[in-house]
Formats: sequence, C-alpha cells, structure tokens
Amino acid sequence: MLANVVGVPLGAFAGQLMGWRGPFSILAVLAPAAMVLIARSVPKERRGGQTVSIRSELSPLRSGRLWLVLAACATTSVGVLGTYTYVAPPLTDRAGVAAALVPLVRVGFGAGFLVGGRAGDVRPYATTIKAAASAAVVLLTRGLLSAFAVPTMALVALLGLVAFLGTPVLIALGVRFAGKAPTLGSALTVSAFDLGTAAGSWVTVLALGSPCQVAGPAMVGAAMAALALVPTITSALIQGRRSRPAFG
Repeated sequence: MLANVVGVPLGAFAGQLMGWRGPFSILAVLAPAAMVLIARSVPKERRGGQTVSIRSELSPLRSGRLWLVLAACATTSVGVLGTYTYVAPPLTDRAGVAAALVPLVRVGFGAGFLVGGRAGDVRPYATTIKAAASAAVVLLTRGLLSAFAVPTMALVALLGLVAFLGTPVLIALGVRFAGKAPTLGSALTVSAFDLGTAAGSWVTVLALGSPCQVAGPAMVGAAMAALALVPTITSALIQGRRSRPAFG
C-alpha cells in the first residue's frame, strides 16, 4: 500500500525528469539492496517443519468460493488499475492538467489505498459489493466529467479510496477459502489482481483508440468494475445461505 502512495508518484516524477528508462534504472540498482535486506531480515526456515504435499496444496482449487474471489479480484483490477495505468492522458490531454501535477494526483489515488479496509472487518461481503459498485460509479462519472480538471483530479483520488476498500477483504477471503493452503490462496489472489491489471492495460489501450478517445478508459473501466458485482454478490448470497439457521 505504501508503494502506491510513495513509489508510484516518485516513479512518475523520475520519469518526467529522466525519461521512461530512468525509473527502471533506479529499480535495477535498488533491487540488489532489497535482496540483502530481505536476506538479513526474514527469519530462516526451521528444520523439521511439517511438509505439505502438492495434492493437499492444490486441493483448494476445487473450491467454487475461491474462484469467485479470484474472479472478483481480476474484474476489479481490470476496471480500476487498467484505467489507472493510463491516468495521465485524460488528465493532461483532455482536462488540461499540467504534467507536473500528475504525480501529485497519483499520491491522492495511493492515499485511498491506506484508508480502505477498515470496514471489511465488520461486514466483509457487503464491503466488497460496495467497493465494486462505488468504483463503477466513480469511473463512469470520471468519464463524463473528463474535460474538467478539478473534478477529474478529485475523482482519481476518490477512486483509490472506494475501489480498494474490498482489496484486503478479498485477499483475506482467498486465504480463508484456500483452507489448508493459505499461502497458495494469498498468492492466487495477488496473481488474479496482477492478471486483471495486465488485461486492463490492454483493454485501456483499445479504449484510447475508440471514438471516446481519452475518456474511453474510464467508461470501459466502469463496465469492468460493474462486472465485479457478479462474483461479489454471488459470494454474499452463498454466505447468507450457509449462515441461515436450518429448521425441521
């Protein structure tokens, strides 16, 4: 989460000063330093630990509830992060925002990451539904108001707040539904988010070339975020049936 508040804006600012290759060069230098810190900080694996079989590790893949969570992760990511990948063109080309302000807008988006998640402790399934619905509404509004600088910048920050309210909840549900393979469940949810980001970036490029032009990514993102309502609502309905007391 902190990387989205600090790292992404700094990368965008460095790209403006050094060209797009600059941030990659910096990361290439920082990566070995990170390896040293990880090697020194992460506890060593204890000998004699319990060995988990591959069959046991893969058994959660038979869980339909886990696949619903993964679908929600992917569709949310397609709509939100796919649009966020190309957030600069709508800001600079249509809304007339100065390029120097784009990193600051990204800071606002990243700050939304940090706020989200608290509601998920109380009502996890309702939170995922509200996050998907809110993201769809914000993206649609952003597409309609893409020619206005101040509303567009505010909506980018608001998108970071509402869209990722459900992110920690979805990861927690993925771990829960993975049963005896919680590490795999966590890895699958993150992979689903990354898959959605990659697919969303591709879809966004196509949207930029559509008649909607720079407003296209937000409109397509709204549709994708709305699609996330299908797995989130289905998960909530399944949980409701399981929680309902049986009579007779």
